[in-house]
Amino acid sequence: MTLRLVVVHERFTELGGSEHVARQLASLSPDSRVFAPIVDRDRFPDDPAERPVTASPLQALYRRPGRYAHLLPLLPLAMSTADLSDADVVVTSHHAFANRIRVPPDIPVISYTHSPARWMWDRAKRRGEAGGLAGTAALTTYAAFARRGDRAAANRVDVLVANSQTVARRIRRWWGRSSVVIHPPVDTELHTPAEAERDDAFLVAGRLVPYKRVEVAIAAANRSGRRLVVAGDGRSRAALEAMAGPTVEFVGAVSDAELRHLYRTCSALLFPGDEDFGMVPVEAQACGMPVIALGAGGATETVVDGRTGVLVPAGRADPVDGFIRAMGDHDPCRYDPAVVRANAERFSAARFRQRFDRLLGEHVTGWSEPARPVGGDG
Repeated sequence: MTLRLVVVHERFTELGGSEHVARQLASLSPDSRVFAPIVDRDRFPDDPAERPVTASPLQALYRRPGRYAHLLPLLPLAMSTADLSDADVVVTSHHAFANRIRVPPDIPVISYTHSPARWMWDRAKRRGEAGGLAGTAALTTYAAFARRGDRAAANRVDVLVANSQTVARRIRRWWGRSSVVIHPPVDTELHTPAEAERDDAFLVAGRLVPYKRVEVAIAAANRSGRRLVVAGDGRSRAALEAMAGPTVEFVGAVSDAELRHLYRTCSALLFPGDEDFGMVPVEAQACGMPVIALGAGGATETVVDGRTGVLVPAGRADPVDGFIRAMGDHDPCRYDPAVVRANAERFSAARFRQRFDRLLGEHVTGWSEPARPVGGDG
């Protein structure tokens, strides 16, 4: 008998790394379904997790496209009142409120934690995220209110899984619990090397939002006079374009194929943010592209300093200076694309599914681990 897996995801309002994780989690069982309080059916006309996806009554209050901030105080209620009684096992894909679910005591709950909500626990992460001083003050007040419930929800979960060692340390510090680390799945079948000559342009890719620190890469390009291609879109784009010099080119949102072409042909990826994990550096390495990253957060687990890229020291020094030095010293010929690619293969989707199957087999009675290949993403 196949156990019924229900995956609880925060929201489907945009396609990012956590949405790819939700898809992989849902694929672990042929009899799975997905719950998310809100689903943007314009952006996801089909089921976004390639499994049946149900939403909550909050769906009626959702303002497209991508506007959900007004629903933030209601999301814990939507999670705690979700009907998950048909589940044999629940896996939450947690950013902020997914762990607030309530299930009967005989249903095991596994939390795949992308991070405890940074805005809730880290004052520095609230800056620039809420629209001015008034918005920051309101978010600070709400965060203080939400922390107690957040910690209580984490302590109801049977097993906590962190997406990186960085997140595992946050879980220990903020929730007081230990966790198992399983890195997120990266599509190393789509992202592959090619016989192409690399030009002298550096690349920044991803959502243009404050915590990505794209302004550091732009400032480094401005001051060094080096070419920089910025691929992606987001609410910070106008401000970033205003500060960009003549050597910086914005190409906007790109398709998967277009991004892969940039990974294959630009000189190196610049990754100036301090992120929980960061799939973009792994995608780049899967294409044989070296990475120049801030030596903080998930990049310290995915970039091998001197072999697959450079880690710019993090600390009190201006990171722009560090990126300028690394860009000036960069020579793509120093890196063996096969070595760079092999490092990325540690984070393949197949390895993610295998490790999660094994974990479910250890903690869920009756879970049968299917035989899955390790080498590819199929």
